[in-house]
Amino acid sequence: MPIQFNLNGVFYQEDGLPPTTSVLDYLRQHQGKTGTKEGCAEGDCGACTIVLAREDESGNAIYEAVNSCLLMLPQLDGANVVTVEGIADADTLDPVQAAMVETDGTQCGFCTPGFIMALYALRQGGEEPTDEVIHEALAGNLCRCTGYTPIVAAAKKACGNAPPDVVGARATLVPSSSYATENQRFHAPNSLEDLAALRAAHPSAQLLAGGTDLGILTSKERQPLPEIISIVHVEELLEITETDDYLELGAAVTYTRALPYIKRLYPSLSTLITRIGSRQIRNMGTFGGNIGTASPIGDTLPCLIALDATVILHSLSGERSVPLEDFFIGYRETCLGPSEFIKAIHIPKLSSGQAFRAYKISKRYDQDISSVIGAYRVGISHSKVASIRVAFGGMAATPKRASASEAALAGKDWTEETALAVAPAVAEDFTPLSDHRASQAYRLRVAENLFIRLYRDLSEFEDLTDVVAA
Repeated sequence: MPIQFNLNGVFYQEDGLPPTTSVLDYLRQHQGKTGTKEGCAEGDCGACTIVLAREDESGNAIYEAVNSCLLMLPQLDGANVVTVEGIADADTLDPVQAAMVETDGTQCGFCTPGFIMALYALRQGGEEPTDEVIHEALAGNLCRCTGYTPIVAAAKKACGNAPPDVVGARATLVPSSSYATENQRFHAPNSLEDLAALRAAHPSAQLLAGGTDLGILTSKERQPLPEIISIVHVEELLEITETDDYLELGAAVTYTRALPYIKRLYPSLSTLITRIGSRQIRNMGTFGGNIGTASPIGDTLPCLIALDATVILHSLSGERSVPLEDFFIGYRETCLGPSEFIKAIHIPKLSSGQAFRAYKISKRYDQDISSVIGAYRVGISHSKVASIRVAFGGMAATPKRASASEAALAGKDWTEETALAVAPAVAEDFTPLSDHRASQAYRLRVAENLFIRLYRDLSEFEDLTDVVAA
């Protein structure tokens, strides 16, 4: 079946192009929309930023900036796409474009369309353009000319009060369930049953959620990927459930959709998620995808292990729940059976008196791969460590609990001396490797010192119940 979408308000159908054609290549080579640029081809620079417009459950227009270099063409099926060529009204510039001109927000101009689309999404969202909001919205766009000051000035000038729906989140088209060419097939099931059947029939197919990892294989490495199954139209995988005891996120829930819940329940994890990637990345990336890649440096993985999360696995044979710490069995290996897939992530809430902290160590603050991630769930009672779960990323072939470190803390007085004394246990838990990101000695020392940071961090609060709500 052909791919159907609206591009700058005009309806298009495409049939015959390889499913792994990147949206960036499609826009430039097949639509002549050359305002969208290729810089890094891996979702870091933001030169390829476009906006996807849709309506939420209440009928409100939602505009999300995304990296077109990481999107495969069939991911546009049923979507409303906005590029820099589509935001001006006849001969009148969009307010964001006009503000960039007025503030001299461009120099060489290569990155400018990406900045404009990131700010266009910000403006359409109606957020108050504080310095923090602007910098966060622009974290996924790189400029080597202007120093950002005039771009921030343009944001303050143009953003704020949400304008009318200019381009329009048109009525969402119904995506097709499959798209195929001679050598490639792209499946897009819309029910859990269909997904389970496809997974059983094609156990070697690549599962696609947001594509922030898989998209690099196609956009940068040009891998053909003969069989792809997209999960983003499966309603059951898009559900968010909250009870008094837990938060459950469907595997296809994006970071952006989950963030309000995470910020309220696990604020330290919320801060870390904003560092995983830019808004463009968070609008595409999913918790299920981050878990499914099984990377030892996946940012959310040690955090979820420390929070005692479980993954719900589904297949035609039924469902089973697996503690996340047992899900990873080797480097980029999981316990998934050939026909299984991740349905949801079940995360217990913090109890009264418990605190959670996550610390990411990387060479730059935003959008960098971690050298070490430490995650801690701590319960303190009568100045003693009543409960403790610790997990690290970047320290082993898999994200891993620090069992010896936990034992060294459990039942001890909650003091800085106790935190200092954990150091020998860290070396017992981990024998990290040395690579271009960090040496073995550095990783061990950082992991040791993070316990001191944890103590000093939590000691700022007289009552740990305040930490839960912070």
